Amino acid sequence: MKYIQSLQNPQVKQWKKLLTKKERDRTGTFIIEGFHLVEEALKQEDQVIEVIVSENIGVPSRFDFGTVSITMITDDIAKSLSETETPQGIYAVCRQPKTDARLDNGKTFLLIDAVQDPGNLGTMIRTADAAGIDGVIVGRGSVDIYNSKVLRSAQGSHFHLPVICGELSEWIDRLKEKQIPVYGTALEGAVVYSETLPGKSFALLVGNEGSGVNKELLSQTTANLYIPIYGKSESLNVAVAAGILLYYLQNS
Repeated sequence: MKYIQSLQNPQVKQWKKLLTKKERDRTGTFIIEGFHLVEEALKQEDQVIEVIVSENIGVPSRFDFGTVSITMITDDIAKSLSETETPQGIYAVCRQPKTDARLDNGKTFLLIDAVQDPGNLGTMIRTADAAGIDGVIVGRGSVDIYNSKVLRSAQGSHFHLPVICGELSEWIDRLKEKQIPVYGTALEGAVVYSETLPGKSFALLVGNEGSGVNKELLSQTTANLYIPIYGKSESLNVAVAAGILLYYLQNS
């Protein structure tokens, strides 16, 4: 086990760089923080490159590190790596999956267009996981799927189902070619979601918090849906709307 004490150590500087999207993209890796996320990552084969633990942190005996290397660090280093108010003192550097074969056989998908709030994106990934969706495809204009707030909001769901970045227009065409209907979300030219009778396969397309789904993408969909508003609110939060629709489509 290595032990690093200096904030100026090159390895520490490299870990801190992983807090930026540029470095995550360059290296094809990302860093996670917290006992729950690290434990979930360790359950996946070849996901974790190394685990980083503060010297004053006790690691639960249930954690199976296998052959993953462990580095011990000081509390000061642990705090420098954290983007939370109360650091838990445990981190892991993980590999980004380049592709995921599970998507090829998937029948249910969540497509996300230009969602910029990390809490919303993470919540939708977590909800898709809970609803048993086969894959999440995140389009351009969205917050990075490995942003620390996204990872925390998703609560480990990145390690349970495929979450990838992709060109949504191409994915819509690809899904429709496989006879998988794609349902967009819109206020105009849409039908009440409960009037739709989906089959065992479907894709749901949701969009930006302010402007919704790109109109060009909506023109490609099989049908567009909306959720009625019974109170005085003008709209639903995109993550809440996605949850309602995913569970309806999955259980109809």
